[in-house]
Amino acid sequence: MSGFGRNSGLGRGSGHSSGGGGRNNGGAHKQGGYCVCAKCGTKVAHQRGVKCTNLKCPTCGHVMVREEMLNDKKSKD
Repeated sequence: MSGFGRNSGLGRGSGHSSGGGGRNNGGAHKQGGYCVCAKCGTKVAHQRGVKCTNLKCPTCGHVMVREEMLNDKKSKD
């Protein structure tokens, strides 16, 4: 065999997406806005170039999320 068998892990199906987009459609959020704690609701102003998910809530230490993403999730529930 040449090593390209069914279970070799090579080729298709590696789990990586080749399409654009992602959870927030490639950064399609408007400028400004807020980062919100999904746990306690604390809001802080979003800083351009800084992902909300890289921030910790100043109140409880939980990971922050972009306000639009939190609103999208709530509207789907």
